[in-house]
Amino acid sequence: METKSKGYNLSIYVNGFNLSYDDLGEGRVPIIFLHGFPFDKTMWELQIEFLKFTYRLIACDIRGFGKSTDEESPLSIDLFGDDLIKFMDKLNIEKAIICGLSMGGFIALNAQKRFPERFEALILCDTQCIEDTAKVKEKRYKIIDEIEANGVSEFNEGFVKNVFHKDSLTNKKEVVEQLRSVVFANSQHIITEGLVALAERSETCSSFIDITIPTLIICGKDDAVTPLAQSESMHATINGSILRVIENAGHVSNLEQPHEFAKHLSEFLGGLNGVGLESSSESISISSKS
Repeated sequence: METKSKGYNLSIYVNGFNLSYDDLGEGRVPIIFLHGFPFDKTMWELQIEFLKFTYRLIACDIRGFGKSTDEESPLSIDLFGDDLIKFMDKLNIEKAIICGLSMGGFIALNAQKRFPERFEALILCDTQCIEDTAKVKEKRYKIIDEIEANGVSEFNEGFVKNVFHKDSLTNKKEVVEQLRSVVFANSQHIITEGLVALAERSETCSSFIDITIPTLIICGKDDAVTPLAQSESMHATINGSILRVIENAGHVSNLEQPHEFAKHLSEFLGGLNGVGLESSSESISISSKS
């Protein structure tokens, strides 16, 4: 094991870059959190605070985002999946539970498809298994052309508005502003590279018949980016999966309704018998914080 450090903003050299991560709590099987595009690991801070007294929790900055800087490599979901496995290898993590939101869900499904033996359970949040249609792919590349011509500010502003429920934009302005600052911290290059990675990803729906591990699917009811219908489709196809729909939430349901989101996580993790997640009899009551 290269490092035994615990805490926030740790760094480890993985697959050609320095990967930044948080590692808190104790437990035999860690839960690894993967953020969406174009965010960073700070989007999981509340979930980590809720659950760190009972489980080992690791939140990663995906290559190119947050403090995991890489302005050179062409980005792809396959590459992110490779990074995840090599990161687990570096920390001597034989198996993990993966919790991915949006692009993080794409990475989780990609890695599970290629390395199924490395995962104990899946938590798929506001994500989908389909690849881009030709129309959507064309739209992404048009956006890239516009960004290269006019800069990234207009895209960033529109994206932030699109991921939140309308009530959040009005009533949770601090949360919106925090995420806005994360989005604008990305370089223009990383935004466009991320869009290419999304456009060129492969579908993972066809692998669902082979998924036999416990799977939780969470989606904001009014998610405009990866609509609820996509989560319902995954739920119908993944045998034994659990679907939880969060009211008054859009694409970033963990930020908009963090207490309900954490409650669903806690209930799912608590129901995983024989996985050896808990490090002690101590537990945390999520519902009391709602």
